[in-house]
Amino acid sequence: MVEATLPGDQFALHETLEEINGAEFEVVRMVAHGDDRVMPFIWATAEDFESLSEAIRDDPSTENVEVLSRLDGEYLLRMDWMAHIRVILYILLEEEATILDAYGKNDTWQFRILFPEHDSVSATYDFCEEYGIDLDLERIYQLSGSFRRGQFGLTEDQYQTLTDAYERGYYEVPRETNLEELADGLDVSHQALSERLRRGHGTLIANALRSEIERTASPDPPTS
Repeated sequence: MVEATLPGDQFALHETLEEINGAEFEVVRMVAHGDDRVMPFIWATAEDFESLSEAIRDDPSTENVEVLSRLDGEYLLRMDWMAHIRVILYILLEEEATILDAYGKNDTWQFRILFPEHDSVSATYDFCEEYGIDLDLERIYQLSGSFRRGQFGLTEDQYQTLTDAYERGYYEVPRETNLEELADGLDVSHQALSERLRRGHGTLIANALRSEIERTASPDPPTS
């Protein structure tokens, strides 16, 4: 497992992040779409979403931008990334790694990447050195307790929150605790807890559906 950062000007949506004040992106799924583009699903937030949406569509790194859903001031988007994604294509296609988390804000992107073996990390580092990509490998560690988070695509906060909610009976019928009590126990605000649960539920559902789709899909996808 690798936690890494990349300067915003070396990745997709750089112009949007630079132009729109307070813009934030959280990738919930990212797959290679052919060998020259990546198709991410992204939660996007900004004070002025209309300006953000326009900036994303005008961003030279994107194509086929589509708003899928709106929830509590956040928007779920699907798009194609066409530029500044060389390292991501390499990680996904050449090393067959999985991007578990990707978060963009200000001038930085943060990633959590699951590599199949340690040699894949070394190869990715060498690739970045060769092409002048400033991917900073901030933390590298073996799978242990983090595995159960990683396999479901949850962030650590989401995993801990869902685990605490389950253990304290939040999902029982009737419930044995409520949001206020959970928030007090985790020392977070009611709103922050609600958002963590919602995002965690969304991630679990998305990964469960994706697994089922991949299990039943034809091994030879149709070509256009």
